[in-house]
Amino acid sequence: MSAWETDPLLQIERLTMRFGGLVAVNSLSFAVGRGDITALIGPNGAGKTTVFNCITGFYKPTEGRIAMALASGAFAQVGAATASGKTTIDGNLYLLERMPDFEIARYARVARTFQNVRLFSGMTVLENLLVAQHTRLMAASGFSIAGLLGLPRYREGVRAATERATYWLERVGLIERADDAAGDLPYGAQRRLEIARAMSSDPVLLCLDEPAAGLNPRESAELNDLLRFISGEHKTSILLIEHDMGVVMEISDHIVVLDYGQKISDGTAQLVRNDPKVIAAYLGVDDEEVEHVGKEARA
Repeated sequence: MSAWETDPLLQIERLTMRFGGLVAVNSLSFAVGRGDITALIGPNGAGKTTVFNCITGFYKPTEGRIAMALASGAFAQVGAATASGKTTIDGNLYLLERMPDFEIARYARVARTFQNVRLFSGMTVLENLLVAQHTRLMAASGFSIAGLLGLPRYREGVRAATERATYWLERVGLIERADDAAGDLPYGAQRRLEIARAMSSDPVLLCLDEPAAGLNPRESAELNDLLRFISGEHKTSILLIEHDMGVVMEISDHIVVLDYGQKISDGTAQLVRNDPKVIAAYLGVDDEEVEHVGKEARA
C-alpha cells in the first residue's frame, strides 16, 4: 500500500469550485501521502491552480472538505470537527476550507510558490528568506519591544532565522549571492530562491506551481535533486503542478490527473502513463476514441 492510501497528510473530498456558471473543479477527491511527492497534472485549463488556491486559502471552495492531519491518525476526528464547526482539533487536524490563508500558512504549515516568480526583487537574497520567517521574528521581538531594546530572546531569534536562511541558501547553491538583490539573479536561480524561501517557513506541505517552467535541462535536473532532498531528508510532503512530464514521471510517488475540472486518473507514474484517458486528454481526442488510443499505446 502507498503512503497516500495508508498515511495521508492531506485529504481532499468532493472539492467543487464554481465561478458563476463555470465549474472550474467538479467533485474532486484525492489524498497527499505523508512525505510523498504528489503531482497534479492535466492540460491547460484543467483546474489545477484553482485546486491550489483552495488548499492555500486564496479561494473558499463552493463545496467539499480539505482536511490536513499533522499527526498520523488524526483523520479519525474529521467527523467530530465537521459537526462542531471547528477549524482545528488539538493542533493536529485542520479543516483548511474554513481557515483564512494566513492561518493555513502559520498553523497548518502550508507554503507555496506561484506560476510567476514573486520575489521581493529589491531586497537581498538573504532578506527574502528572513522575510519568510517574520512570524517567528515578530514573536521573538515581543511584537516590537524586545526588538527595540535588543533583548537576548530577540537576538537569539535573529540568529536562528539567519542560520535557517543560510542553510537553505547553501542547499540551493546561492550562498555566494546572499547579499545580491534578488531581482539580479538569473531566472533559474530565482526559481530556486522561491523554493528556499518557502522552505524557510518550515512547512509540512510545500505546494509548487510549475517549478520547472522556463528551466533548461540542467536546471530541471537540479530541481529534481532539490525536491528529492526536501522530501527525503526533511520529510516535507510536496504537491506540485507541472507540465514538464520528464520532471513529473521521474520524481513523483503519486500522480493525479485533471481534465476540465474532473479527476480522470490517480495512481503511480506507471499507471498514469499508460492510462488511455490520460493519453486521450493530452492528445485532445474525443471520448469515443479513448479506447482506440489506449490500444495504440499498448501496441
